[in-house]
Parts: sequence; C-alpha cells; structure tokens
Amino acid sequence: MADRIISEIEVYRAANLLIAQHGANADLEASRLLDLMLERGDVEGREVWLRIRRAIEQLRAPRFWDAQ
Repeated sequence: MADRIISEIEVYRAANLLIAQHGANADLEASRLLDLMLERGDVEGREVWLRIRRAIEQLRAPRFWDAQ
C-alpha cells in the first residue's frame, strides 16, 4: 500500500509517462493497473491509479484554444 500522499505533480508526471510509453492505450494501461490494485486489495494504490487515469483524460481533452 502507498505510504504517502501522491502530489498532483507526481500524478501528472505519471500520466505523461504513460502517454509517452503507451500512446493511445495509456488510459487502458492505467485501468489495468487500477484493476490490479483492486485485486490485491490495495485501496490506496487504486486511488492513485484512478487519479492518474483521470489526469490522462484531462491531458487528452480538447482545449478551447486548440479549437480556434
């Protein structure tokens, strides 16, 4: 289980790393790891991977200035 609180910057660094390594499948990899934590009973680990998956979604979301 996680021993400490994971900062937002660490969450976004992990999200960027997953995007760099897995490309379009980054969210699937985060989901796989999220499920693995759940199987292991690691609630804190599951929460971390949930945050990372959400960060991936946010990083990929269209932005207002991109549409112009």
